Amino acid sequence: MASHIVGYPRMGPKRELKFALESFWDGKSSADDLKKVAADLRSSIWKQMAHVGIKYIPSNTFSYYDQMLDTTAMLGAVPPRYDWNGGEIGFDTYFSMARGNASVPAMEMTKWFDTNYHFIVPELGPEVNFSYASHKAVDEYKEAKALGVDTVPVLIGPVSYLLLSKPAKGVEKSFPLLCLLGKILPIYKKVISELKAAGASWIQFDEPTLVLDLDSHKLQAFTDAYAELESTLSGLNVLIETYFANIPTEAYKTLTTLKGVTALGFDLVRGTKTVDLIKSHFPKGKYLFAGVVDGRNIWANDLAASLNILNDLEAVAGRDKLVVSTSCSLLHTAVDLVNETKLDQEIKSWLAFAAQKVVEVNALAKALAGHKDEAFFSASAAAQASRKCSPRVTNEAVQKAAAAVNDSDHRRATNVSARLDAQQKKLNLPILPTTTIGSFPQTIELRRVRREYKANKISEQDYIKAIKEEIKKVVELQEELDIDVLVHGEPERNDMVEYFGEQLSGFAFTVNGWVQSYGSRCVKPPIIYGDVSRPKPMTVFWSSTAQSMTARPMKGMLTGPVTILNWSFVRNDQPRHETCYQIALAIKDEVEDLEKAGINVIQIDEAALREGLPLRKSEQAFYLDWAVHSFRITNCGVQDTTQIHTHMCYSNFNDIIHSIIDMDADVITIENSRSDEKLLSVFREGVKYGAGIGPGVYDIHSPRIPSTEEIADRINKMLAVLETNILWVNPDCGLKTRKYAEVKPALKNMVAAAKLLRTELASAK
Repeated sequence: MASHIVGYPRMGPKRELKFALESFWDGKSSADDLKKVAADLRSSIWKQMAHVGIKYIPSNTFSYYDQMLDTTAMLGAVPPRYDWNGGEIGFDTYFSMARGNASVPAMEMTKWFDTNYHFIVPELGPEVNFSYASHKAVDEYKEAKALGVDTVPVLIGPVSYLLLSKPAKGVEKSFPLLCLLGKILPIYKKVISELKAAGASWIQFDEPTLVLDLDSHKLQAFTDAYAELESTLSGLNVLIETYFANIPTEAYKTLTTLKGVTALGFDLVRGTKTVDLIKSHFPKGKYLFAGVVDGRNIWANDLAASLNILNDLEAVAGRDKLVVSTSCSLLHTAVDLVNETKLDQEIKSWLAFAAQKVVEVNALAKALAGHKDEAFFSASAAAQASRKCSPRVTNEAVQKAAAAVNDSDHRRATNVSARLDAQQKKLNLPILPTTTIGSFPQTIELRRVRREYKANKISEQDYIKAIKEEIKKVVELQEELDIDVLVHGEPERNDMVEYFGEQLSGFAFTVNGWVQSYGSRCVKPPIIYGDVSRPKPMTVFWSSTAQSMTARPMKGMLTGPVTILNWSFVRNDQPRHETCYQIALAIKDEVEDLEKAGINVIQIDEAALREGLPLRKSEQAFYLDWAVHSFRITNCGVQDTTQIHTHMCYSNFNDIIHSIIDMDADVITIENSRSDEKLLSVFREGVKYGAGIGPGVYDIHSPRIPSTEEIADRINKMLAVLETNILWVNPDCGLKTRKYAEVKPALKNMVAAAKLLRTELASAK
């Protein structure tokens, strides 16, 4: 019985790639240094999987930034603004597309389906001259083969690539991207031919868009594409991999009849209903890659339950055609549990990171083949039983409180218009008020202070003194720049979710449980293992301290319940919405304590609300109902004069705008600039928004500094569709990943643009 891994984390167990990338971007190391680190990581990954016994090992899932961007490079689909002149795409062009440069902005970045991973959105149109411009897939296959590892090269499938793209600037929004299929398939054919010539016997196409609600025209594109590739694919075993949700019935019919395809891969963790489709009909003679090991969470597999599913599927596909696999790429989970030397031993026994999941896949494959490791399976059963009966998991008072939330819709007593009037009387803000999203640059010195405090190398008194000094510096800078509503910069926080999870019950934390979010940006998701409550105030001291340093309004900064949920590894033994309600009640306590402490503006970030939207439309209304309700729970008890902000970023919000309105926040700040002001189209189409709104005026994920004129132009575009009295001026997102040398001039230009337009608006009256 064979085993397969869809994909593997790239950053390395100690974030080796992150540090190599940042060193290269800062000019401290060479391209050869970066390539050496990458080659060492790839070699380690391939050899590790081969040592465990995995038969189908992926290659070309490694990336310096993003696999979709790698595909854009392979196809030579470089937007003209990057001045690429043909030939093999190098780091300069590649990273300019990803991050922008001094003269041009980056390409749009958005969430990969319903994950916290981001991809670079291709910009396509009828004028794009596609060419074979990156041989990475072939080069990495040859690299693995030279190490003695025969891999399965992985490509983003041609149809999913186009469906996840967008029309380039200047191209009609209605441009049918699928009409470009005939232009990109010749390049796919060249790649396939080179892989065959190099000795590849398998190839994997990731076509995750097949789990979406696609119309017949889009489904036909899959049929057409693989019919066109059939002759080139001849002689290869071809795997089409899908993941993240149940595959719709019509898509399943399309997939199972594709020409030239010999193997089909499914996520059977998030796609439990797909099992029924497979049992009802699976094409004879094809391989079934059964994704029974969860690639998106860190809980140890229930091996006995998975083996039962596999036994059922073996009866359908046949023993020689069933392959045990992960549900999706392991990119979305942490790397290796071995590195967690400080984690509670009982909780640790309940977990499996990427390295352990590889072992689980192989153990299941061996068991199916009649070589069951009884000791391994017994240990698995003991861990499952321990987790089910552990007293640390359940808190009856929390369960009771969360169960009662459906007795109310938790709305504030007055409407947003009346609240905004009351808040303006108290805050006395100018039109087009300026603010930032929360965090300020995290300097090397600041990180050192936090690290030494955690390691007990400095006293709590010294730590508080250092953090207060950093807050004072941030407050004085904002006053100097003349920003209207201030933030304290969050110097006490390494990560917005981790910080709160550390102070809530029911959470556990790792030392090296890093997961890639985008580029070199890694996050360390907390683990929610039990019922959640707030033992004591979490942010009141720091917010009060910051407010005491200024007469201007100081925002209290919180992370919302839906974002804490979606950016954590969540317990899988109860419905997600129940856990979310528990977190909401904990944040509600914090909001009310901030208000009592004199904080008049409180921001409750829901950056990940859109991210958690189910991929299938039939499941979306239920999610939005409990997600929006959870947000309202947090602030339903505050006075009209307390202004509640929220923030969202890097997702497509247009399709949930009515749910955003239903959140009933007083002000929402929302990513806008990097996505070509896509958000504004909602308001052009007539959606009425009565609360305060701050569409981001510049992209903070690029080192580029926008001019005053550029920002003023963006604000004018907003004023064309939004009322002057509700518009706020702010960056797209928090500033923690930037340097002060970038932040100061960018914010100076932002404030100057707001003042310029205030003057123009006043003179126009």
